Amino acid sequence: NLGFIGLGIMGRPMAHNLLENGYGLTVHNRSQPAVDELVAAGAKAGDSPVAVAAKSDVVFTMLPDSPDVETVILGPQGVLEGAKAGTTIIDMSTIAPNVTRHIAKAASEKGIYMLDAPVSGSDKGAREMTLSIMVGGPREVFEACLPLLNLLGARIVYAGESGMGETVKLCNQVMGSLTLLAVCEGLMLGAKAGADLEAVLEATGGGAAKSWMLENLGPKITERDFNPGFMVKLMQK
Repeated sequence: NLGFIGLGIMGRPMAHNLLENGYGLTVHNRSQPAVDELVAAGAKAGDSPVAVAAKSDVVFTMLPDSPDVETVILGPQGVLEGAKAGTTIIDMSTIAPNVTRHIAKAASEKGIYMLDAPVSGSDKGAREMTLSIMVGGPREVFEACLPLLNLLGARIVYAGESGMGETVKLCNQVMGSLTLLAVCEGLMLGAKAGADLEAVLEATGGGAAKSWMLENLGPKITERDFNPGFMVKLMQK
């Protein structure tokens, strides 16, 4: 039995993928429409994090920032209040490594395991189960949870002890955000110089400038499709 807390741009499709692979799933979210969508697909609703934890052997969290994860796991009516010894928490949020270590320590004192498993690959990767997942925590817990993580991503990397998954994600964010900035600058240069941006994308996508950002977001930029796959304010955190 699995639990999933946080059904936003990333969490909702990830929860669907777990459900579609035959797992019992209890879900919770601050806004109700995403919960209703998952319930219609076969999940059960939990009215609080503690209710989700009470029904789950493994609880996934996918939340915006460090304070949200602390509240959901450590706060009143939080996961730790409902989880039994032996439960595993897999936090897939992007948060501060020191916060992860603090939460993991509090969980371990109650006999509860925790993995930090942030992801990269945007909402498209979440839908298509092609995410890159970087995982910190006890190796034996990682290996036990690997079959579940394989339902969410295509590249699962064990990064080390608690907090190292988040540390690797920080490295990813630096590389990804600066690459995206370069893609934007290059396309603006081409646009202002009168270049055919389709030609720019085709040519640069086959050379040294080739990147995930260019391949996946370059066409969205040239088409002026600014629907969010990830929010700037979350990158800034």
